[in-house]
Amino acid sequence: MSQAPDPAAPDRAASPAPARHPVDQVPSPARLLLLGLQHVLVMYTGCVTVPLVFGAAAGLDTSTVGLLISADLLVAGAVTLVQSLGVGKVLGVRLPVVAGATFTAVTPMILIAGEYGLRAVYGSMIAAGLFGLLVAVPFARAVRFFPPVVSGTVITVVGLSLIGVAAGLIAGEDPEAEGYAAPGHLALAGGIVLLIVLLTRFTRGFLSQLGVLIGLIAGTLVAVPMGLTDFSAARDADWFGLAAPFHFGAPEFPVAAVVSLCVVMLVTFTESTADMLAVGEMTGRPVDRRSLARGLAADGVSGVLGGIMNGFLDTVFAQNVGLVGMTRVRSRYVAAVAGGILVVLALIPRLGELVASLPGPVVGAAGLVMFATVTSVGIGSLRKVEFEGTGNLMIVAVSLGVGMLPVVAPDFYRAFPTWVQIIGGSAITSAALTAFLLNLLFHHTPSSWSRGSADS
Repeated sequence: MSQAPDPAAPDRAASPAPARHPVDQVPSPARLLLLGLQHVLVMYTGCVTVPLVFGAAAGLDTSTVGLLISADLLVAGAVTLVQSLGVGKVLGVRLPVVAGATFTAVTPMILIAGEYGLRAVYGSMIAAGLFGLLVAVPFARAVRFFPPVVSGTVITVVGLSLIGVAAGLIAGEDPEAEGYAAPGHLALAGGIVLLIVLLTRFTRGFLSQLGVLIGLIAGTLVAVPMGLTDFSAARDADWFGLAAPFHFGAPEFPVAAVVSLCVVMLVTFTESTADMLAVGEMTGRPVDRRSLARGLAADGVSGVLGGIMNGFLDTVFAQNVGLVGMTRVRSRYVAAVAGGILVVLALIPRLGELVASLPGPVVGAAGLVMFATVTSVGIGSLRKVEFEGTGNLMIVAVSLGVGMLPVVAPDFYRAFPTWVQIIGGSAITSAALTAFLLNLLFHHTPSSWSRGSADS
């Protein structure tokens, strides 16, 4: 005899499992690979420029600089994997972010190398990484002081400050050089931007998500008959290469060097905070205090790992933030694949050199779109801000002005001590500190203009 169903029992058939958040969805293998490769191509040049600049300033030979590049890519790939996939409850923001070497550390590292030697460079980097791990949680507690008026301003400056990098790739860095701003280079870059725009406008689905990758490939093919490509470095590179841990010897820890890179770590935290908040907003998964702390702790890991493996301090790369905003691909597993590709490139220098051979105007054109997209995200955040009678207009105005000073006048702080140059010379950091302090003044003091403002 059959038993009547219990009306109080839960209806399993009528309660399907909740759909995964887009951040946690896993695309097909082919999509993962292509979208991950797109992320790598967008950030590669910026990532390897740091070891190239540092190696040249430190007087290192070509083979040693090559080892630094491999170590740089290895650390970037490892930290990207940590950020996207996470490690337990302690590391990784678990968002589609890609990490890469930060330019903020270059000048201090060069100064430390000249004063104390390379062993001090990497010893102070390890110390800064440990410092970052210790202060990640306290720093993340300040996230409530990053309302849209602060985060939107900082994200806007992030994008604006990087437009010059794209321009340098397209036109060249030396205005006195013979081929500077050659019409052919500008036309090539303009064509790539137009192609990306047309793909975004007239295609749908997966094809539109690959607009930047298609633009990079098409631009490189056009650049071949123009004589802008040189793949000889890839042919001469080794198939396998990676520097052993502590390549330059046992690390040393001069107090001044350690303090200098600890300041850089705080600057890196400021940059990463703005970028992670932006990605959280784009993906529909806002970054809470715990997630932010895990993400910042991963930056700290980059210092420890970089110091051991002769790499560099990493931060969340803004160009990849822009790529997420443009393609609307929110899966963190795409970033994880990008991290895996970076690790492979680190272990196989010949492949890395092949990617590095992409012509400057081609990479610069893609970068121009990505950086401008970051700026647009910042402007979108500022649309949520109430300006009438709150003092927020003054916060945005002064922060933008202070932040753009080192962009339009790179030597503005040259007469000041090194630590002032580190902080003031970074557009992102100076804008973040200014917006943060002004927000405290206007919205978190007894004389606040708008003590109950919804966006404070």
